[in-house]
Amino acid sequence: MEKVKAGIIGCGNISAVYLANLKNSPLIEVVAVADLLADRAEERANQFGIGSVYTVDELIHSEEIELVFNLTVPGSHALTDLAVLEAGKHVYSEKPLAVSLEDGKKVVGLASEKGLRVGCAPDTFLGAGIQTARYAIKEGLIGQPIAATAFFMGSGPEWWHHDPEFFYASGGGPMFDMGPYYLTALVNLLGPIRRISASAGIQIPDRKIHSGPKSGTSLQVQTPTHLSGTLDFVNGAIATMITSFDIRGASDLPRIEIYGTEGTLSVPDPNEFNGEVRLRKFGEEEWQTVEPLFECSSNERGLGAGEMITAMRAGRPHRASAELGYHVLEAMHAFQRSSMEGKHIVLESAYEPDEELYYGTEVMPEEQS
Repeated sequence: MEKVKAGIIGCGNISAVYLANLKNSPLIEVVAVADLLADRAEERANQFGIGSVYTVDELIHSEEIELVFNLTVPGSHALTDLAVLEAGKHVYSEKPLAVSLEDGKKVVGLASEKGLRVGCAPDTFLGAGIQTARYAIKEGLIGQPIAATAFFMGSGPEWWHHDPEFFYASGGGPMFDMGPYYLTALVNLLGPIRRISASAGIQIPDRKIHSGPKSGTSLQVQTPTHLSGTLDFVNGAIATMITSFDIRGASDLPRIEIYGTEGTLSVPDPNEFNGEVRLRKFGEEEWQTVEPLFECSSNERGLGAGEMITAMRAGRPHRASAELGYHVLEAMHAFQRSSMEGKHIVLESAYEPDEELYYGTEVMPEEQS
């Protein structure tokens, strides 16, 4: 099967992980990279043996390239996606799909109009951790899901990131940075979200960079850094979720737990592809480990793009889709809107997860020879 030729726009930190993983992909060959900083693109090309270094515009309009990976900063995601789609190419974007709902709608609409595929991270839900949790729920191991909790409790990226300013600009904060992992996992485990009520605030406004050449520089905080909300799902389950950059001490709260009529499921970190799924049935005193559906590493970023190519060739919808990305984007906006407006926010979009489980290969089992 001939590989799809791809290019990467954005050669920052995350690009190294994508390039390392895609180097072994049976479906995708990265043939070019581009970045607004030419030196950074050259460095990545040399590091991974990529043949061509282009400007962003050259890469978008290259006749050789069919698929573009958009690994730019969040504020550029929608603009870059739209330019790629206008050039007649498929695109796979880092999260979030867009910063604004209006731009997210434009991306989904243009892709549909042109008959092109848009994939959107995170694809961690395709890993063994979340897929095994899905299996446990589908098999009725906890009965009917009735509630859930999800917690991301962090101190902020300024303690380790050399250029953390964008984390505190519009489209950043703990919700837009880490929320996509948690919300994507919850939607794939429990189905679409119906409404959200929340509170959001900037609890620690005075911050400084503590790493790299900018160490000691003050940060301007322009987006909520602590958000706490309640999510009502279409299936009746109710979840409590907190995302925070304001936790200066430790936290023992679980990443995600799903509570059912017959037991509790402990779900691993949704920012990882693997991890132990634990089950405690009603009336039992000990937790047991649910056997993983398949083996995978902790970081397989780009897996969703491979699954998208397989789905495209099979003529079926792909899983890490723009529609899922938009539903998550609307949910993230609902947290802030609810806090500002003092009311429940009912989501307009709905995303139904694929009924079939994913088994950890870029070629689905029913399509293997």
